[in-house]
Amino acid sequence: MKKAKIYYARMDEFWRKEEKLDYLEKLEHIGNVEWEDIQPDKNHTWLTGELEDDFGDFIAIGNKSTKEGLDESAIFINYSIGVQTSRDSWAYNFTKNTLIKNIQAFINTYNEQTYLWNTQRKPDSKIDDFVLSDETKIKWSSRLKQCLAANQSVEFCPNKIRNSLYRPFSFQYLYFDEVLNHRRGQFPLIFPTPETEEENQVICLPGIGNRQAFGIFISKLILSLDFAFEKAQCFPFYTYDEDGTNRQENITDWALEQFRNQYQDPKISKWDIFHYTYAILHHPDYRKRYAANLKRELSRIPFAPEFHPFATAGKRLADIHINYEQQPEYRLKHLENKDLPIDWRVEKMRFSKDGIQLKYNDFLTLTGIPPEVFEYRLGNRSALDWIIDQYKISTDKRSGITNDPNRLDDEEYIVRLIKKVITVSLETVKIVKNLPYLGLPND
Repeated sequence: MKKAKIYYARMDEFWRKEEKLDYLEKLEHIGNVEWEDIQPDKNHTWLTGELEDDFGDFIAIGNKSTKEGLDESAIFINYSIGVQTSRDSWAYNFTKNTLIKNIQAFINTYNEQTYLWNTQRKPDSKIDDFVLSDETKIKWSSRLKQCLAANQSVEFCPNKIRNSLYRPFSFQYLYFDEVLNHRRGQFPLIFPTPETEEENQVICLPGIGNRQAFGIFISKLILSLDFAFEKAQCFPFYTYDEDGTNRQENITDWALEQFRNQYQDPKISKWDIFHYTYAILHHPDYRKRYAANLKRELSRIPFAPEFHPFATAGKRLADIHINYEQQPEYRLKHLENKDLPIDWRVEKMRFSKDGIQLKYNDFLTLTGIPPEVFEYRLGNRSALDWIIDQYKISTDKRSGITNDPNRLDDEEYIVRLIKKVITVSLETVKIVKNLPYLGLPND
């Protein structure tokens, strides 16, 4: 068989549509195009100009062969996409009682539709034509339709209400169910019970093909698919059976041997490697040099000249990110409108143009926000921007469901959270700026 050839040509990426069409019209024929002959690399990638070849020499954070038990050539054995519900407005909520009300209504509608389909449909009936299409009562997905066709009913279970980090620093309750969540990935093995939240940790980073800026976060809670990056991939320290028993360390013995041999240190532990990895993925030099690689494949981890300074920094980063609610509050100045009663309720916050002030509501403006806060970014937003984006009253247009972050039992929670996330952001920026030399090629 004759081997195919690949020819490539590109236009200026900043051209408008009209300029591109003009250019094509002038060319008249493909024979007038200046083609570039492309040779794909070993990963069958065509456009390799921005990729760094040495990236492939590093240790894979995770790969398919290790996940399938074929070898131990990666740091982590198992990993997972975040939870994809396909009906977030129904399955998540800031308020537990609201979530219960919503999900019980959803279950009633689903069970009714399942009964009707399995008892009253005609032989030539199609599910899409038969089922109720009112999104104020139910939100269908391919998985849910399969369960309906299998006559699989659902019973509400309070134990399936779980703690979740829906977005960075945005705690919400999740109804964690194999039928009502479209895909749960490996999370039934990562956080199978609430008790596992006390000991397990999961590193979250972008999946392959992420178009946003690279970012990384760590949590002790279930994470959503689009946590802060596209197709979030999650790497836990432990995995379990679905009943929470049979805890297994998720870092390979092979990786432990590689690190101990590299640094001639038999005392290096798997937790050390976990924290080392977390620090490396924060390093500005790593992110800058391998920005293109990180969009095309999962992260790979280099050996730095020194191990323990990175492991120590990663442990500190993990602590403040996981325990963000326990961090001290940054001191902001409160500008209060004396003509209005004291009010801690948020509807929608917004920044001043210079980013120094945050209008919390008509009664309160928070001022004195240090500009360094915005250097700590998760994807395309700073940590503080994520707070502003998530902590607002929102009503889903299709379902009509309202999600209200205000806590009746703790009215000042959001104000305190803002101050704590500022502390976390400043400390993160400080730690990252003081990370040791990474020793990358051509440094």
